Amino acid sequence: MEIRRILLDGNATEVVRRGDTLVAPDGRETGVAEAVHLPPVQPSKIIAVHLNYRSRVEEFGISLPSTPTYFHKPTTALNAHGGAVVRPEGCKWLNYEGEIAIVIGRTARNISPLEAGEYIRGYTIANDYGLHDFRDTDAGSMLRVKGADTLCPLGPGLVEGWDFRGKGLRTLVNGEVRQDGNTEEMMWDMHYLVADIARTITLLPGDVLLSGTPAVSRTVYPGDVVSVEVEGLGVLTNHIVTGPVPIRSDVGAQPTESEEVLSTALGGDWEFRGIRKPMRTS
Repeated sequence: MEIRRILLDGNATEVVRRGDTLVAPDGRETGVAEAVHLPPVQPSKIIAVHLNYRSRVEEFGISLPSTPTYFHKPTTALNAHGGAVVRPEGCKWLNYEGEIAIVIGRTARNISPLEAGEYIRGYTIANDYGLHDFRDTDAGSMLRVKGADTLCPLGPGLVEGWDFRGKGLRTLVNGEVRQDGNTEEMMWDMHYLVADIARTITLLPGDVLLSGTPAVSRTVYPGDVVSVEVEGLGVLTNHIVTGPVPIRSDVGAQPTESEEVLSTALGGDWEFRGIRKPMRTS
């Protein structure tokens, strides 16, 4: 079953998808294409794994630790299917990362990986956008890199009863495939991630865990349309816009274009090729 949250006659409403129609509990109907979507869940926290797909690890030519590491995205970063992703004025290096999001259904604390499936309500699609202009200062916590407003689209719906095993994931920019991976690449599966976090952090119904992205996360620009497709979960689509207000220069670390910023934004092999890739300023 697929559940969505939309604006229906001005109210946030949970609806069930039946083909191309969304049906509210009181029987009101609206077309999928016409609906104004909201994030399908309202989490108290959003936790993301740093690296999990083998192709991504190989792209960067690094070794993984023996266990996963994580970062936190604030709930103010939430966005929805069809929403605009804002690249702040004064920043250049905004990258997509197509992912699968785990949605918690029951309060989870100190559970085993074998039990974790019982605490998952379902899954949705995520795009874990990163503003790499701030990578030099927030590389560890990723707070400003991954936490800016609008940088966590979820949707279009929450699918219950979906099996994550052997599922394809693709990210397209303006209709061109950029990422093409499969959940079989994951070093740690969905159940492991939930159990790992729940050892010390209580997971509440609606909480979201982002499970990692495959290789070829690259920079996108205002005007680009980015879609993440996951087999059995649908398609999450957003478009990129420029924010109207420049990043303030009178406080905090400023956007940079170091080797680390550029190699991450333009590809993990950038600094090793010795060839400067063309940079777009728009």
